[in-house]
Amino acid sequence: MSEMQNIQWFPGHMTKTKRKIEASLKLVDAVAEIIDARIPVSSRNPDLDQLVQNKPRIILMNKWDMADKKQTARWVEYYKSKNIKAIPIDCKSGRGLNNFIPQVRELLADKIEAWNDKGMTGRSIRVMIVGIPNVGKSSFINKMAKNSRAKVEDRPGVTRGNQWFTIGNSFELLDTPGVLWPKFDDPAVGEKLAFTGAVKDQIMDTEMLAIRLLEVMCKYPTEAFIERFKLQNIDLTGISPYELLDVIGKKRGMLISGGEIDTERASIMLLDEYRSAKMGAITLECV
Repeated sequence: MSEMQNIQWFPGHMTKTKRKIEASLKLVDAVAEIIDARIPVSSRNPDLDQLVQNKPRIILMNKWDMADKKQTARWVEYYKSKNIKAIPIDCKSGRGLNNFIPQVRELLADKIEAWNDKGMTGRSIRVMIVGIPNVGKSSFINKMAKNSRAKVEDRPGVTRGNQWFTIGNSFELLDTPGVLWPKFDDPAVGEKLAFTGAVKDQIMDTEMLAIRLLEVMCKYPTEAFIERFKLQNIDLTGISPYELLDVIGKKRGMLISGGEIDTERASIMLLDEYRSAKMGAITLECV
């Protein structure tokens, strides 16, 4: 078993983001927290509970298509037991997004009724979008707003300032930059965030991260993983992740001078293929 990496990442702009979220809460009626359905625990910022406090909240489980469907359904029931609405969504295809506005209206039913009683019919509902980097906040807003005004890139730290977007009639979204927390008390949390690309690869030991991912995949191998890397004749319970990385690198022809395996290149490829769900739909945290 390899040692877990102690991943820390809390650049200065994240402190500013926390302050902006706190300052903007009074401007919104609810908060929509976008999480990664593959890591429903690790992709939730524990600081958000204190930041958001009693503001009505809904959870959007993005990248639903990349997660195990049965596990996602169990997580939805788990949140329901905690009196939290959770909606599985896929921001790339748009699946599940049509549930968002009706669910927010249901969440705010009492408040909307109070507005109507005061003659404020049609008052705009304002929702703040929060979440850690690279969970799909900008993609969500682009789909909802039906344009590409929110900058989208498959790397963390792209959105840097709060932005307002109007979607439909009387509905506004406040986009916020992704924010992590100062310290991952559990190194496994940091690694899962690194697997999914929520922290920048530049601060990582890529080969060690790939080794850790292979340890997970050997415990819970998917058919897609086995077929993609032609591992049908490999005993995944008896091979070390270091050896397996060499096997995969060799099968992909990633060789350097002298016939050695280019393990760095193989590691980058492995992480890229996990992040694009080419190894199958995998949920790394089960309820």
